Amino acid sequence: MSSGKKPRAPRADALRNRDKLVEVARAAFAAGDASLEGIAREAGVGIGTLYRHFPTREALVEAVYAAELDDVTGSAAVLLAELPPDEAMRAWMGRYAAFVAAKRGMAETLRAGWASGRIATPVTRERITAAIATILAAGADAGSLRGDVAAEDVAALLLGVFLSTAASETPEQVDRLLGLVVDALRSS
Repeated sequence: MSSGKKPRAPRADALRNRDKLVEVARAAFAAGDASLEGIAREAGVGIGTLYRHFPTREALVEAVYAAELDDVTGSAAVLLAELPPDEAMRAWMGRYAAFVAAKRGMAETLRAGWASGRIATPVTRERITAAIATILAAGADAGSLRGDVAAEDVAALLLGVFLSTAASETPEQVDRLLGLVVDALRSS
């Protein structure tokens, strides 16, 4: 039987600690240096605080992954508000490349969590494709990007870039290849 009381909202300091842990973990996973003790120390909290917010490594990875996915997909509209569509596309691709790099540091934990059901299966591909479609449509309307390209095809091209450069870890090559992809998307 319910007591009728609403659950208490988290305290402001607890929310700040959680946000700081996610922020530090994002950088740690991207750098490949993701010990939980190191993350807690860098965030300025004790390991107990980390475990109160994220009882398992998988819970922290899932929170970081969700935050990264929200940022990369949400950035499409922000970039379109600031830049012409072709430039927004290139800037967004750079943001997506950073997302993929961060995901590499979490890949093993994500795969294991998805396989076991401990981490919810994301709808990453659909959300990424929708962000690309938003930019492509704005570019087609403005006449700066081709209107005959499917967002799914651009997503496949980007995955090819990221997979083909994963072993070499050379940002310069990724940058050159993303430039080529944008050039291919520009209207004649």
